[in-house]
Amino acid sequence: MTQTASTPHAARPAQTSKSDGTDNRPRWILITLLTGQFMALLDVFIVNVAAPTLRAELHTTGAGLQLIVTGYTISYAVLLITGARLGAGFGHGRVFLIGLALFTATSLACGLAADAGQLTVFRFLQGAASAVMMPQVLSLIQRTFTGPARARALGAFSGVLAVGAASGQILGGVLVSADLFGTGWRPAFLVNVPIGVALLVLGARVLPREEHAARGAGRARDAGWARGLDLAGLLLLAAAVCLFTVPLVLGQEHGWPLWCFVSLALSAVLLGVFALHETRLARRGGVPLISPRVLRAPRMPLAVLCVGLVMALNSGFLFALSLHLQAGLGHSALRTGLVFVPTALAFGAVGLTWQRLPARALRAAVPGGLLLAGAAFVAIGALLRGGGDGGPWLLVAFVALGAGLGLGYNPALTGGLASVRKPDAAEASGLLTTTSQLGMLTGVATFGTLFLDRLEAGGSSAPALWTTALVLAVTAVAGAFAGVLGRDRRPGLL
Repeated sequence: MTQTASTPHAARPAQTSKSDGTDNRPRWILITLLTGQFMALLDVFIVNVAAPTLRAELHTTGAGLQLIVTGYTISYAVLLITGARLGAGFGHGRVFLIGLALFTATSLACGLAADAGQLTVFRFLQGAASAVMMPQVLSLIQRTFTGPARARALGAFSGVLAVGAASGQILGGVLVSADLFGTGWRPAFLVNVPIGVALLVLGARVLPREEHAARGAGRARDAGWARGLDLAGLLLLAAAVCLFTVPLVLGQEHGWPLWCFVSLALSAVLLGVFALHETRLARRGGVPLISPRVLRAPRMPLAVLCVGLVMALNSGFLFALSLHLQAGLGHSALRTGLVFVPTALAFGAVGLTWQRLPARALRAAVPGGLLLAGAAFVAIGALLRGGGDGGPWLLVAFVALGAGLGLGYNPALTGGLASVRKPDAAEASGLLTTTSQLGMLTGVATFGTLFLDRLEAGGSSAPALWTTALVLAVTAVAGAFAGVLGRDRRPGLL
């Protein structure tokens, strides 16, 4: 495939980084992509810190707040694989810019929203825009760099993931606490606008624009792209996710009426129909949204379980703790953001160093990490149970939590990707990224609902957090045992 750029460097192939420094275009491509990735990460974690302020200023219910937080994740998770295929059909550089423009526009709309209803709608649209933009990042890195340059670029990509989580929480605290010009929570979204505009200008100059080599080739590629979208699978998955999420978010507030249980049952039915559709589509030679062949890879089922579980535990805990610290203890948004930093940094440090563990320790890393996370949840809940700030031991517990979640996540992710065939690597990456987002969504919907239910029943956030922490710990321990039972013991696999 020929790549054409809109800059004077277009005649040069952007496959490797020049060692003599004469071609800076690959560096600017990487800067553009990673800044876009960083901006999207900031948005997720800023909103977590801003959640109590959003609830107070918009006068929304707990369920309404959950929809604001999870709306982004629902549309992002469901549309992520489709966004990747849009890049394959129209060119990754072009689709990245389209997604970036939509993300910038929806961030502006979120910042200007007049009420909770508008903000919820714009958050769904913002998640859809992110699903168009984000899958192109890894694809463009793979196409732009080779050899050691690619390894360095992927290392920078991983670093952005770790730093983005910590930075988002700090920046969210700074922006909300500053209350710039009396705007409260709005800068948490508006901060994306100037960054997005700058990236659009830069990206238009440096990102490649793939064109079809010939009209016939273009028609063939368009036909393959249309076949690869799997619209029926997309609709089934979207319906199943919504039918699962909505009753969990709204059920507690409405007293768990019958329609909630009907909706959950229908979600399970549609998930079964989705699995059957994907299997039949693959047998007919089609391109399913999630390939059954990838799911049958030796380590992939365990990777899906552990990645989804870790992200559910983390997101549910962040949601509940943020409300407790700000609404229960009266901490500022900035102080709350700083509280989360040790966990994020420990998670990132484990991601960079876990492969140095001895081989025997590596095989026990996933269940051991989840057990450590379970113990950390109990410790955090106990330290905050009396309504105090936890003292210095709370810092130790947060570091242990980040390390435990990191050990539960990174080896499982790497083992899952390593167990698939090379042609399926991109699809496996998309599956695990989607699983990660669905885990975040499930965590807020389940553990967040539990915390709000206990808060309403008892009137105090400290006991509610203690109950939530215990359930989080039990879930982590159950995941550890599942990790032991589901571990593939063939040589060469973690």
